[in-house]
Amino acid sequence: MVQRSIVLILLLVIGLAAPAAAEVAPHQKPDIAVFDQVWRLVDQHFYDRDFRGHDWKALRDRYRPLAEAAPDDGAQAKVISDMLAELGASHTARYRQNDPAYYQLVDIFYGSLRREARGLFPNGVRYPGIGLFTRKIGDKLFVSGLIAGLPAEKSGILVGDEIVDVDGQPFAPVGSFEGKVGQTMTMHVRRTAGAATLPIAIKPAWIEPADAFESAMSDGARIIESGGKKIGYVRIWSYAGDRYQDQLEELLSGKLANADALIWDLRDGWGGAQPYYLDIFSKLGPTMEMTERGGDHDFVNVKWRKPVALLINGGSRSGKEVLAYGFKKYGVGEVIGTRTAGALLAGRAYLLNDDSLLLLAVNDVAVDGERLERVGVAPTIEVPFPLEYAAGKDPQIDKAVEVLTRQIGG
Repeated sequence: MVQRSIVLILLLVIGLAAPAAAEVAPHQKPDIAVFDQVWRLVDQHFYDRDFRGHDWKALRDRYRPLAEAAPDDGAQAKVISDMLAELGASHTARYRQNDPAYYQLVDIFYGSLRREARGLFPNGVRYPGIGLFTRKIGDKLFVSGLIAGLPAEKSGILVGDEIVDVDGQPFAPVGSFEGKVGQTMTMHVRRTAGAATLPIAIKPAWIEPADAFESAMSDGARIIESGGKKIGYVRIWSYAGDRYQDQLEELLSGKLANADALIWDLRDGWGGAQPYYLDIFSKLGPTMEMTERGGDHDFVNVKWRKPVALLINGGSRSGKEVLAYGFKKYGVGEVIGTRTAGALLAGRAYLLNDDSLLLLAVNDVAVDGERLERVGVAPTIEVPFPLEYAAGKDPQIDKAVEVLTRQIGG
């Protein structure tokens, strides 16, 4: 078997839901070679040679018979996930084509995939979808996030909506929309507990993950009026690449330049951020403006010297936790929300023989000598966010607006 690995990107992390359930025909016997490949890659590359106190060979002997007996790919996928979960490490999971996170990972690593792997996506990485994230609470599925500019947000779906069905069938994040791009579908949601369902017309689109995350920064950036003051807001779903920091600089010197304060939202999404991204809030160093003959402006070394608050939650992971740690430790501003995930290891992605993806922790990480793995970063102002039937309300943003308005004063 040829091992096809994707080059390491330090501090990349999944900040989305766990790998999705199977969407395959029943009784499709899976290939045990995939289980063996996963086990071998962990054995060779996992960051801790002692496997965090586990006997990795014994775990293979326990789980391999279960994988061999699995009646279909979904059942085997659960066996593999259960085995990986024994390690208790972030950046260690398998993702398949029924999960948006799979495509997002492939897109992040696309430039370093080997030539044969690029054949999977000859026209660039994309998947059919509507641009939302979900969280299961009990036996119900709720919208936990909306990517600005994509169909779910445009159609009027709100964070906190309970998803009931799509065209009368159970919701699947990719499967519901295969072969349906550009067609009008009906998603039924419940906005209030016990209420009747609300039909929402929606047209799925092809989603190109990295571009969608970048566009969402601009599409979602806005000014919030409060007490006669202007509070800027920007959410960064992905920090896996300098392009997102470049976009932030563009917004702070353009669309949000006249704001009196800023809300920097790093909740959920992807990590990948580098520590120097915090320099944008440093008071040292000038911002340089260049003007072309035709009048076009460009800014270099953009700095934000006005008040700023950071939003975090349990989905703020990896590189975003490094930023949260530094933001809090060095007193940049208030950190509002809930404790971060405590998921700070360095991950490498491997494309497996069945074209599924293994994300594997290959390096330990410390920040100023401290390990954040399984610890996380606590906010300076704790604000819970009850998701069920939130009807689009966001108490963490509301608190940030309140705090910043008070800081600005008269």
